[in-house]
Amino acid sequence: MKDNADFAKVLRSRDVLALSFGAMIGWSWVLLTGVWLTNAGTLGTLIAFAVGGLAITLIGLTYSELAAAMPKAGGEHVYTHRALGPKWSFVCTWALLFSYLNVCMYESVALPTAVEYLLPQIRVGTLWNVLGADVDLGFVLIGSVGAFVMSLVNYFGIRTAAFLQSMVTGLILFAGVLLISGAAFNGDAGNATPWIATPTTGILAVLIMVPAMLVGFDVIPQSAEEIDLPPNRIGRLLVISVCLAVAWYVLITAAVGFAIPADALGTSQMATADAATRLWDTPVAGTILVLGGIGGILTSWNAFIVGASRVLYALARSGFIPAAFARLHPKYKTPYVGIIAIGVVSMIAPLFGRTILVWLVNSGSFAVTIAFLFVALSFLVLRRTEPDMIRPFRISHPNLVGYGAIILTLGLLSAFLPWSDSALAWPNEWLTIIVWTVLGALILWRSKQ
Repeated sequence: MKDNADFAKVLRSRDVLALSFGAMIGWSWVLLTGVWLTNAGTLGTLIAFAVGGLAITLIGLTYSELAAAMPKAGGEHVYTHRALGPKWSFVCTWALLFSYLNVCMYESVALPTAVEYLLPQIRVGTLWNVLGADVDLGFVLIGSVGAFVMSLVNYFGIRTAAFLQSMVTGLILFAGVLLISGAAFNGDAGNATPWIATPTTGILAVLIMVPAMLVGFDVIPQSAEEIDLPPNRIGRLLVISVCLAVAWYVLITAAVGFAIPADALGTSQMATADAATRLWDTPVAGTILVLGGIGGILTSWNAFIVGASRVLYALARSGFIPAAFARLHPKYKTPYVGIIAIGVVSMIAPLFGRTILVWLVNSGSFAVTIAFLFVALSFLVLRRTEPDMIRPFRISHPNLVGYGAIILTLGLLSAFLPWSDSALAWPNEWLTIIVWTVLGALILWRSKQ
């Protein structure tokens, strides 16, 4: 792999935390909290996020050491290439790219969905129906324009993207504090009963969503060449961002559980916004929560454009895909070809409706867990094969962390498989994985590596 020092080193601690935290928060904390509480109950959801958060924290620790030791764009691609060789590195990176692209495409549908809560009149007419999902012209226009704007922000440089990320993350935090403080002052623990829903397998259904909720911390290693900090600080910030995101989901879930009785969750269109309205007895609070959710869409979208474009850059730099994806803009120092490609795909995604994109997001959760497994393996392999590697952020109990991350990741993977109550759907979701795998196999074969 060739080195390239042409990226602009401009990201500071605040930028890094905003990039990672904003990537992990997204829209789900507004849209899905009611689903989690219905499936698992308040305590059940907290258990699911605690277990899933532990797994992601252990995985994050392996990332922290590797990101500090090898602060190169592409993150996972760099680590697995050094530890496992080019073929397995490609497998890991290809799985990661699948997940990142799916998030970018889904956000172009999530944005008009969120806007509709505030402005129902955005629906102007159905174009067609795709597998039960109406494709509305107004939705397509909002989603496509959003994709264009987000791509443009990233095209003009990581500094511009980081500024947007920091500003919008502030809005998200304000909305979250409004909800949590409302629950602290006006919530009722009696609303959270039953604490664990029946059947208890609902906890598992929530648990398999946790990796998808917390994916995004790995955007830090993707942009490592653009971080202007000591390598050991990069490792620490990665772990801190994971802990902050887990705490966020736990507090938001508890707040909604204390605000809305279990029997009312099923009729709530957007439980988090409705909870804020109940707690503060004004629809203004609900509107602020939805605005925070829209902010989450933008921060997640922004971060995953950063991540996906750097993954494409790393694949091109290693010779797996056309070299054009490794070009940096002469002025803005961004991998602009990848950003443009991601933007085009995101702009056309709303034309296919929500159903297909939900399949992609679910299968993307499986794919990113595969990538996590490869990183944990690489962490252990490099500890054995390169014990003298300079590790500015060094994990004190590598076997406990490494093998713990592998065991918990395998546990998460098993929840996607056919014998699980929470398995991916056949044929729809599995076919998306099969198609992406075949495409990757063809690219790997043509690259002759």
